[in-house]
Amino acid sequence: MGVTVRLDEARWQAHLAEVVADAEAIVPVVKGHGYGFGLVRLAAECRRLGLDTIAVGMASEVGVVRGTFDGDVVVLQPYEQGDGGLAHTLTADPHVITTVSRLDDLRVLAAGPGRPRVLVEVLTAMRRHGLSEADLAAAGPLLADVAFEGWTIHLPLREDGRYAEAVRLARAALAVAPGTLWLSHLPSDEVRRLAAKLGGPDGPVPVRARVGTRLWLGDAGGRQTTATVLDVHRVGRGERAGYRGRVVPGAGWVVVVAGGTSHGVGLEAPTSASSLRQRATALATGSLGAAGRALSPFTIDGRKRWFLEPPHMQSSLVFLPASATPPAVGDEVPVELRLTIATPDAVILCAS
Repeated sequence: MGVTVRLDEARWQAHLAEVVADAEAIVPVVKGHGYGFGLVRLAAECRRLGLDTIAVGMASEVGVVRGTFDGDVVVLQPYEQGDGGLAHTLTADPHVITTVSRLDDLRVLAAGPGRPRVLVEVLTAMRRHGLSEADLAAAGPLLADVAFEGWTIHLPLREDGRYAEAVRLARAALAVAPGTLWLSHLPSDEVRRLAAKLGGPDGPVPVRARVGTRLWLGDAGGRQTTATVLDVHRVGRGERAGYRGRVVPGAGWVVVVAGGTSHGVGLEAPTSASSLRQRATALATGSLGAAGRALSPFTIDGRKRWFLEPPHMQSSLVFLPASATPPAVGDEVPVELRLTIATPDAVILCAS
């Protein structure tokens, strides 16, 4: 065993069912490393739930999920006409929906053979991909030459002004052409409110809610991540250990535990701190790191323990003081990992 995620299968699937029931025509996001669970496992859950559409990140991920999920697949990465490779080939697939975020790319697809299924992305305050409000009108005449699936609006995570932005952009897009609104990062109640607000006498406008992290990782209590203890060595104060022969801070043990950079141990996304307290914490953590000290994500004998040195590719060295009780080789200790950036060795489905 190395790094293992044990997932309470019944609890996880109950959580998935709850999110699916709450969302409007949900489109699960199944991309990258599959939120630590793998693309094929997530695609299988979507099939089990009877869903008709999923979204992958890149064209290369379509083939990975295709053998498991036979519904429609949205490619989130915008089409790039200069690519000319797999993304272009997939525009001829009747079960693939291509995202377009530039007028020039839309013109190329509209002028090409066939009628590719297309979602047109609207630029939001994220300033990532999409047509600006000023360019939306120019897209209108091109939509007749593609199979237009609707407008996609990928909103920022920040709540301030998010709903108002969604209403403004959706209204501008629908004024160009009616279509389904594909929304990300908007709570279910606001999706419903927006659909009703922009609807007419025939009812709400059609909407689809894309959901990723909240769906797959939203129930943290239903899973446990552990790492196997590979070796334990008694050390005395002043002795050296590790790749670089660091002086151990006192008498105790060096615990060699599975889990290194290849698993995501020691890796962090840049801080999203927005409050003074969060920034102060990030500053303090950075200062400790600069001084060569970093708290590991491993809990041994009831507490998080300090790295002896930076984690290696597949294992880490952790210092345990003499006052603690050392684990035995083969024990599993809790490890805290963000599954959006971590890759475990095994995911085990368990009974409650």
